[in-house]
Amino acid sequence: MQRSIPAWADALGVALVGALQTLCHVHTGAWPLHLAAIALLAWRVAVATPRRAALLGFAFGVAWLAAGTWWLFVSMHRYGGLPAPLAIAAVAALSAALSLYLAAAMGLHARWRAGPAWRRSLLFAALWLLAELARGVVFTGFPWVASGYAYVDAPLAGLAPWLGVYGIGFAAAALAAFIAEHLVAPGQVGRAGVAPRDLGAGGAAGAAAPPAAVADPRARAAAASRPAPLRARVLPPVVAGVGVLALGVVAGLPTFSAPSGRLSVSLLQGNVPQEEKFAQEHVGNALAWTARALHAARGELVVGPETVIPLLPQQLEPAFWDELFAPFRSGTRAALLGAPMGSEAEGYTNSALGVSMASARQPGGVYRYDKHHLVPFGEFIPTGFKWFTRLMNIPLGDFNRGPLGAPAFAVGAERVAPNICYEDLFGEELAVHFVEGREAPTILANLSNIGWFGRTVAVEQHLQISRMRTLELERPMLRATNTGTTAVIDHRGVVTARLEPFTQGVLDASVEGRTGTTPFAWWAGRLDLWPLWLVGAALALLLRGRSSR
Repeated sequence: MQRSIPAWADALGVALVGALQTLCHVHTGAWPLHLAAIALLAWRVAVATPRRAALLGFAFGVAWLAAGTWWLFVSMHRYGGLPAPLAIAAVAALSAALSLYLAAAMGLHARWRAGPAWRRSLLFAALWLLAELARGVVFTGFPWVASGYAYVDAPLAGLAPWLGVYGIGFAAAALAAFIAEHLVAPGQVGRAGVAPRDLGAGGAAGAAAPPAAVADPRARAAAASRPAPLRARVLPPVVAGVGVLALGVVAGLPTFSAPSGRLSVSLLQGNVPQEEKFAQEHVGNALAWTARALHAARGELVVGPETVIPLLPQQLEPAFWDELFAPFRSGTRAALLGAPMGSEAEGYTNSALGVSMASARQPGGVYRYDKHHLVPFGEFIPTGFKWFTRLMNIPLGDFNRGPLGAPAFAVGAERVAPNICYEDLFGEELAVHFVEGREAPTILANLSNIGWFGRTVAVEQHLQISRMRTLELERPMLRATNTGTTAVIDHRGVVTARLEPFTQGVLDASVEGRTGTTPFAWWAGRLDLWPLWLVGAALALLLRGRSSR
């Protein structure tokens, strides 16, 4: 019974589960744990008043985000110089602010929850979807550890090329809520004071009531609070679970792309400690290693991480650039390296520079990609927060944005589309590359420096994010990182080669390019995430009822 559990204990319980489920974003084979965590939240919300449901959603969300992104503390305190108490407060404040969406969703679910179990479950999933979309979009978005990433190795991953990561999260939330409704909620709901009509046709407890009981209010109340037969509580969620997971498997069977050719690649991992990355006394050694590794690499395409050249062009001698790129200005080999560009007058960009024989025809003799989706506080300063960034020592902390859907870098017969670090969280933005099918990339390349976050779970979390992008778009992803994980991921999300994180080395591998367009790439590239917004809002409005609580 709800009132037997104090609000603080209820909130603490769901918070612990919210924190625990973030393990699934690293250990993706443990996805059933994530499903169970959502089910537990759905159960507690099902027997809660709207006010308590909002509290539970907030507690779950804060713990989810704090446990999943605690490594932001490392970047702000260890490398940004922000005092530890302020860094802790900043992580807590971010987690709390972003959890308001889930709090609102759970409060509305408790208020609108009515009808049979399937209806209540779909309402839960629709509101869950809207909360995740809001977190991933509003104020440029922060979709790290979005629920769908926990299922990259689950049967539900088959939905990725159709619905994307948010669609997977919707399916998981619907299944989890359906399980909670049948296995735990029916007897609890009756005792919590939900009107019998809210357990109407299709609800387990309502189905168990004999016809004669409906006419007698006391008998009706007793029937509503009586636990349903075990078969009625177990069989529907088992059938639904098998059905939803089978749907994911079947959805993953079609292939929307075809091979375009193979390319040998060499991916650099310098493993430069972040405290040395921009320090003048260490930059020389890092540049020397990069030049040696670049020239010794055997791949047709050599990719270096984000800001592998940590200085602006004008801070280096012209002879350095000429010597660095000389082996790639003729022949069939190409290089793609991360470097800051710009000046104080024109502004700075976080960029990737590509050099090949073909790039000689482009301005400056190089291909240039400028990062479009910037990291708040790290790469641009939100309005009203300059005071906060002044407390930290982050080099070049205010960048200009590059264009969305920039052209790919031609390497032989392949088209390589770079994205830099945080950008591969936004599959809808990468999908813009696929609007013009003939110019669509055949290979994606992520250039990252996760060194900002130290030896933390951020490294493995980011790898799983890249894997989800390959499933959504059916394109391989090359990951060249400073500290890890440097890897090659094929178009089915399989890591085919990788370097051990926090080691210095060069990963030599082969990658198969792909052509073709997935359903997700087609609709997300043209319509952004609006179809999911509309589906979530329409379901919520159609399924809402009036709870008696």
